[in-house]
Amino acid sequence: MKILVLNGSPKGKWSVTLQTTRFLKLTYPEHEWEVLNVGAQIKALEKDFSRAKEALENAELIVFSYPVYTFIAPYQLHRFIELIKLNEVSVGGKIATQISTSKHFYDVTAHRYIEDNCADLGLNYVRGLSADMDDLLTTKGQGEAKAFFERVLWSIEQGVYEKPSVQNLPFTPVKATFPEACTLEARPGDVVVITDATEKDENLNNMITRLRVNCKKAVRVVNISEYPFKGGCLGCFNCAVSGKCIYKDGFDEFLRNTIQKADAIVIAFGIKDHSMGTTFKLYDDRQFCNGHRTVTMGMPMGYLVSGNLQNEENLKTIIEARAQVGGNFLAGVATDEVNPDKEIDDLCRSLEHALDTKYCPPQNFYGIGGMKIFRDLIYQMQGLMKADHKFYKAHGQYDFPQKKKGRMIAMYFVGWLLSSEKIKSKMGNAMNEGMLMPYEKLFKKLEKTK
Repeated sequence: MKILVLNGSPKGKWSVTLQTTRFLKLTYPEHEWEVLNVGAQIKALEKDFSRAKEALENAELIVFSYPVYTFIAPYQLHRFIELIKLNEVSVGGKIATQISTSKHFYDVTAHRYIEDNCADLGLNYVRGLSADMDDLLTTKGQGEAKAFFERVLWSIEQGVYEKPSVQNLPFTPVKATFPEACTLEARPGDVVVITDATEKDENLNNMITRLRVNCKKAVRVVNISEYPFKGGCLGCFNCAVSGKCIYKDGFDEFLRNTIQKADAIVIAFGIKDHSMGTTFKLYDDRQFCNGHRTVTMGMPMGYLVSGNLQNEENLKTIIEARAQVGGNFLAGVATDEVNPDKEIDDLCRSLEHALDTKYCPPQNFYGIGGMKIFRDLIYQMQGLMKADHKFYKAHGQYDFPQKKKGRMIAMYFVGWLLSSEKIKSKMGNAMNEGMLMPYEKLFKKLEKTK
């Protein structure tokens, strides 16, 4: 079988993820393996896609291989998928799967992004392998890699593939409106709208204008499509100690001074390839100059989305999870699906209330689960990620459960009581009453203040 591995890592042959391919190639030498370093060669491929097109059309099995960057695949692989579609490469009916490595921080949304785009291309998809960065160095990890590939071979032999994850349904946007004679007089606050909109994105620009006119806070627009990025994140960790990016395009300072000093952030984009598009992916990946530090914690966020968001479950998950992990209140998501004018006005009011009251609710599973992965990662890698380690210590984010010794001892005592049937039979409702005792103290204290 002709197997084409699309190495989306910007590190090329130095990719950790690519080592799984090397392992499988040695384990299954009867197959014809070819690797395209699409991540490292993306600028060359933008100029000439013919070699990649030929390789894709000749392959029988296509493997997307990449490290997970900010909820999805790296910008470079993002751009390569865009180029496959722009060059109208015929891959329908072929088989595809994926291999990723990460610390399992939203690997599920990264895999779903690839799966959704495989559906667009008409590929028969076999569920991929999501491995930890160090898995291949263990006997267990090696066994899992082999079991994964055996499953791929079995699926091909039996013709058993995943059901297409998305349908590209027709969509007609509802036009957003705003007063023809509108002024943007001086207002308090600083809400920054980040967008990649061009002149062709008429409705998205209308949505932005309505927000600017109707919001009672001052709103300014930053268009990242105009920023002179030198390239996508290289995963080089040059910024891990100093916080300075290896590129000399000034993006790290631009990010900190132009965007992160605002009171609130609104992201405005049109849906492209089941994501926010390659420009936003480039922007998101380059924010790694902040490492894993939640530097906008407490800041409200909102979204203006042009496109059929109701059919993009994965993108909706990413939007919510991004706010949750960052410790940001998601004030609203306004789209042009049904009633953009009302949704934009509601978003304005929600942002205004959040800013005036400093509203920031507790995190849900998306935020807590994601931050626990980061907490453990930074603690282990504190010698390298010095800026992250310093930030986590200062903000009390090393909330390890083993530090709560009093609670642990109390639970040992409760466990000892419950292990005795004689004691348990005499307890009656004492355990429930005991659990509510702290609340009763709270309410009695409140009653005294009335």
